[in-house]
Amino acid sequence: MEPIVLNGHDLTLDDLDRIAYDGAPVEIAAEAMERVRKGRRTMEKLAHEGKAIYGFNRGVGWNKDQSVLENQIEQENRRVIYSHALGYGPYNSVEEVRAMMAIRLNNLLIGASCASDDLVEMYRLFLNRGITPRVPRRGSVGEADITTVTHIGMAFAGENDVTYQGTVMSAGEAMAREGIPPYRWQLKDAHTVMLSNSQGEGTAAVLVRETENLLAMSDLIYCLDYEGLNGNVEAMREDVNALRGLPGQQQCAARCRRYLEGSYLYAPDAHRALQDSLSFRGGFTITGTVTDALDVVKKFLAVQINSPSDNPCIIPETQELYVTSNFETTSLAVAVEMLAIALGHLSRTINYRMIKMADPNFTGLTRFLAPRNGESYGYSQMQDAFSALDAENRFLITPSSVDFFAIEGYIEDHASNLPLVVSKALKLVDNIRYLVGMEALYAAQAVDLRGPVKLGKYTQTAYDTIRREIPMLDHLRPIQDDVQKAYKIVRSGVLLKNIENL
Repeated sequence: MEPIVLNGHDLTLDDLDRIAYDGAPVEIAAEAMERVRKGRRTMEKLAHEGKAIYGFNRGVGWNKDQSVLENQIEQENRRVIYSHALGYGPYNSVEEVRAMMAIRLNNLLIGASCASDDLVEMYRLFLNRGITPRVPRRGSVGEADITTVTHIGMAFAGENDVTYQGTVMSAGEAMAREGIPPYRWQLKDAHTVMLSNSQGEGTAAVLVRETENLLAMSDLIYCLDYEGLNGNVEAMREDVNALRGLPGQQQCAARCRRYLEGSYLYAPDAHRALQDSLSFRGGFTITGTVTDALDVVKKFLAVQINSPSDNPCIIPETQELYVTSNFETTSLAVAVEMLAIALGHLSRTINYRMIKMADPNFTGLTRFLAPRNGESYGYSQMQDAFSALDAENRFLITPSSVDFFAIEGYIEDHASNLPLVVSKALKLVDNIRYLVGMEALYAAQAVDLRGPVKLGKYTQTAYDTIRREIPMLDHLRPIQDDVQKAYKIVRSGVLLKNIENL
């Protein structure tokens, strides 16, 4: 597999996806490695000249007034690592941790961090040899993920657990199998490992990927549901949406027109409603809103994965070093919360479509889309299940970025809670996968009850994908099994894979 060459400045979210999900190896640009060395020489020179440097010759946090002698460096690094590795389960996924390591490695290559060559190499080796530290999901307040990403440093030293070749084992054992000696701490490397927002950023990168896939699948199922309704697609027209000019709305309308290419909905029908309820008529505008919010997240994330979070920070190509608050992540955290609110609108809209599809006065079909032979009640109690999910989703969109205490001797009196904010958004995405799966059941059932009708080029493939796993509900059987199968279809991404080559 072609390696991703990191240089500190132009890591993209697509590159990060390849590293995190596909296991793409990483290499380091020669000029970037030279910047690392120049930065380190600058910090060492300033320290030897007597400059107080936080995390190097001075302690961290409330201990910033404590001097650290040169012969105490390794011991001080161990004190820092052991006192800060405080995260608690559950654990981040392998993909999330690989994204974290790639982001931090890329940050180090800017030359602002005073990292040792050996530390930089550790990140590269762990990524390329498939050794993934077990990083707890909880414990960080987001002003650098100092209590969670520190577990990566513990693994570098051969301590704590890692995932290696699909198995959880001790870091020391995995490193021994790869011939990698445990790391010996030097310079301010422990502080450099932990002074990173890479947990919040890495999980946000995963959130971006999973949200993009969710939106594409939601639009596909929405279009199939619209065919089950025999809806009016005038609102999707290109010229109609160009008048409004909202980029996400235009993008999603175009995607829906593509999904419905060749559909019977484009043929005149005297029985079709003049216009449909907003959950149908404007369904693509809601995914468009989520798309617009997602673009804001991507904007801030692209900046952060290519910029240093270090304090203090060397100004590259100079002899200058200054204290900073560049570990601040509130812009990204607030953007993710905005995305979560937009996803909340998607959750509610999907639910309203399912409520409408159960009403024969709206669809002209059977009540609860029950089979015409009366063998079952159809999806009569599905409304309890998706209503409960939506209630949970309303809880998940509640802002958390404003919840913090003043800690460390009242010095650290601001926080963004970025890891928590992203973790809630990821849970929200997974809940909506269930809702999209439920809507897929409604959509396919409605098409069967209305049929035979000519489906769109892409919606036909979606229908076929669903029906290969879940037959029409035309006899009595447990509905729960169908819901779980539909969720797995959505989570697996097979809906998108099956339309890729059309």
